[in-house]
Amino acid sequence: MCSICGERVLFSYATTDDDGLRRCPICRRIDRPFDRAVAYGSYEGALRELIHLLKYNGVRPAARVLGRMLAESLTALELAFEQETVLVIPVPLFKAKRRLREFNQAELIARAALQLAGSRFRLATDILQRTRDTHSQIGLTSHQRRENLRGAFAVARAQEVTGREVLLVDDVYTTGTTATECARVLRKAGASRVWVATVARTLKLASKDAGIERAEGEDADYEAIEPADAIEELATLKH
Repeated sequence: MCSICGERVLFSYATTDDDGLRRCPICRRIDRPFDRAVAYGSYEGALRELIHLLKYNGVRPAARVLGRMLAESLTALELAFEQETVLVIPVPLFKAKRRLREFNQAELIARAALQLAGSRFRLATDILQRTRDTHSQIGLTSHQRRENLRGAFAVARAQEVTGREVLLVDDVYTTGTTATECARVLRKAGASRVWVATVARTLKLASKDAGIERAEGEDADYEAIEPADAIEELATLKH
């Protein structure tokens, strides 16, 4: 796995650099605005269903289960944090979409995770704002995704970010375009370092020639806990 973005790396390119980190071909070519992105598991199967229960069906108790998963993924970053307090910022929704959905899934998951993750984290839900609505990213090329999100985020109070380590939280890391744009804006506002943590990520097969290409029928095998039991648990949480 790539030490920076968490993507799969072909065995033939799975060498480590002088700093001890393994980088996928894309992370070798570009300097990402975030230091590292971690995720609990692959965006498929039961974990994908669990996220959909929250995001599209409004089953809010699912956030507690997903929050536990996110808290577990944060253990991979414990030694990387340098500051005593880390600012946790959920990826925001545009205000019209939030009114329609009545909640921001990233915020609910972050709140649930921080109940378990310890006191060094401070949740900040109104510093990063989505200033305009964006089209769905589905079916867009990498360039189109970047253009779709360009200028879509802004930092409301830069003085609260300046010099701070920031943990950016979202439900799913797909191509990294959203995380990259949010991290870029936060770094521009003065954040010293930005980390990314999501419950799930879309795993693809990174190769030197193809850049990023999905391996047909390939399953992820690095989930720490099988989330199928968590869906059954929701039966006792719904009410």
